[in-house]
Amino acid sequence: MQIYKQACGAYETNCYILSTKKGEFIIDPGVGALKFVKENAKNPLAILNTHGHFDHIWDNVAIKKEFNIPLYIHKNDAFFLEDPFNQGFEKHKADVLIENKEALELFDSVFKFHFLPGHTPGCCMIEVVGEGVMFSGDFLFYRSIGRWDFPYSNALLMKQSLEKILTYKENYTLLPGHGVKTTLKEEQEHLPTWLRYF
Repeated sequence: MQIYKQACGAYETNCYILSTKKGEFIIDPGVGALKFVKENAKNPLAILNTHGHFDHIWDNVAIKKEFNIPLYIHKNDAFFLEDPFNQGFEKHKADVLIENKEALELFDSVFKFHFLPGHTPGCCMIEVVGEGVMFSGDFLFYRSIGRWDFPYSNALLMKQSLEKILTYKENYTLLPGHGVKTTLKEEQEHLPTWLRYF
């Protein structure tokens, strides 16, 4: 397993390519991600969205059309794909809507979508099962957390999700939607400070 990263667009949103023996999974393709994918993926298999904010989904359609691959997103964030804020990307639909606590086996890889709403209604961290890696989207960053003051964000749900992630015992490498990687154990040490804001 290899992971490639490219910061995309004005918000430097991290698009990841997870390379496996069967092919590549594309996580959160932002503005201009298609070029990055074409240069670094020989056999793209699927697109996985951690959540539906426009800077994480902008090139979903371009990559779907180029490679004819399915798109996965949590059911609660599917409406974001319809561009409710008129950001200007092409409206589209997911091929598979993820349910809460759902684990998927795709081409010999297993992904678990950890449902952690608050930043968005369907915000998830996506675990690559057996690899100790999570794509944390905009839920957890290096020494920071996702905002809860956007339209459709929810402070109470964000607080509950942070409390939930504090109970996780296993450590993971976290690959966030912006910035540099970190670990779950490191961020758990800082979460009590963030919880004081709620």
